[in-house]
Amino acid sequence: MRIRKVLVTAANPRQRTLPLQTLIDQNGESKSALQVVLEEAAGAGIEEFGVVVCPGDEAAYKEACGALGARVRFIVQDAPRGYGHAVLCGRAFVGDESFLHLVGDHLHVSSGPTSCARQLLEVAAAENAAVSAVQPTRESQLTSFGAVGGRLVGGARPLYQVEAVLEKPTPTVAEQQLIVPGLRAGFYLCFFGMHVLGPEIFALLDEQQRTAPDRPLGLSPALHALASRRRYLAFNVAGRRFDIGAPYGLLFAQLALSLSGRDRDRVLTQLVELLAVRADGS
Repeated sequence: MRIRKVLVTAANPRQRTLPLQTLIDQNGESKSALQVVLEEAAGAGIEEFGVVVCPGDEAAYKEACGALGARVRFIVQDAPRGYGHAVLCGRAFVGDESFLHLVGDHLHVSSGPTSCARQLLEVAAAENAAVSAVQPTRESQLTSFGAVGGRLVGGARPLYQVEAVLEKPTPTVAEQQLIVPGLRAGFYLCFFGMHVLGPEIFALLDEQQRTAPDRPLGLSPALHALASRRRYLAFNVAGRRFDIGAPYGLLFAQLALSLSGRDRDRVLTQLVELLAVRADGS
């Protein structure tokens, strides 16, 4: 499996400005969150870039892409009909290929030298299957993420066969339907904002849309259907995701980027000084 294309969704009307926020990356360069997302994909070997946006956002988003702007195809979601519909809008761009899917309001920081996107692409290629990146997440945060249930199949690798997918479940529902043997109590495997999917996802989204044409179209129900029809995996990526739309999300993302980059010592020193001043004043 060779993945050449990435589809980035950034058309949620309530979050349309998040990918345009400016951060300092690991190299100390000022960039938009969208540029950081696209560069992660490019660094993993992606050649073609599609970004789903709200009508009228194309110019601002092109500017936010930085040097990659000329290589990005913008796909307009004409109405806010749900996350799954935003993915479905990318059907013509993706064609009949498997693709990397990223969300525009999540940033990823790897725990090692291999980026999160490259880790996921390598697993998808080795397994020749659809794979979603996941991260063990406390049950108190379940209502912010899609979550999966399944069983460990990777031996020494944190690779799981997905058996169920639910969107933002309550802890009670998750405890009943999303058990993952071996995971710490009170933790569940939640989506990382990063997937490798085959073109069959579009047919599944079509089915979901026909079943309930007047409801917003979600991605999780289509992924749940995928798990019942073919081999679909979840991989616990060595890294962390940062939802920049969450309270203090942009701050935490910036700190993570800084502490994994060239200015780590400088940032640490200033944090220690800030904490010392706070302690003296308390």
